[in-house]
Amino acid sequence: MSINSPQLPDYELPDTVELTTPAQLRAIADPLRSSLLDLVLERAATVAELATAVGRPKSTVAHHVGVLVDAGMLRVVRTRRVRAIDERFYGRTGRTITIGVARHPGDPTVPVCVNGLSVAAAESVPAHEDDTLYSTLRHVRIPRESASQFWGRVEELVREFTALPRSGDTVYGLAVGLYPTDQPVLPEAGPAAEETP
Repeated sequence: MSINSPQLPDYELPDTVELTTPAQLRAIADPLRSSLLDLVLERAATVAELATAVGRPKSTVAHHVGVLVDAGMLRVVRTRRVRAIDERFYGRTGRTITIGVARHPGDPTVPVCVNGLSVAAAESVPAHEDDTLYSTLRHVRIPRESASQFWGRVEELVREFTALPRSGDTVYGLAVGLYPTDQPVLPEAGPAAEETP
């Protein structure tokens, strides 16, 4: 990234915000609200600008913006007076949104988190069909501590990707996941046997 590139987004915000309430989890689980949150990572935006970007009525977008404000994920970062009306520009409350312990025992209606990989799988179908999808999948047997350390490095790369200068006409998605699997494991190697030619 160029040293002279503008700050992304164009307002100050903390590095992370943690979601810990059922209302916050319900708010972020909606695909339209997730899109709105992604859009304001580039710059603060008004309801009218967001509505134009997502192709939805202003009243619908205003409702969803209100839900995100109430849930503590969006806030007014500046205003501007236009023809005697104060126009509000909304921005995120954190660059990265993390999911904390939020599920109430016995409450099946509250999702634990949004599965970004399932969203990415659906979004990536056209790219796969056009042969413009870059992807890889690897399985490695490592201790949990190593997985946690590696994930920290991945998060740094995601922050770098998010801060890239905006240009061009295409929005690229970056999906990253690290999860335990039921992949088979080789048994421990036995004593070395003599090799025969």
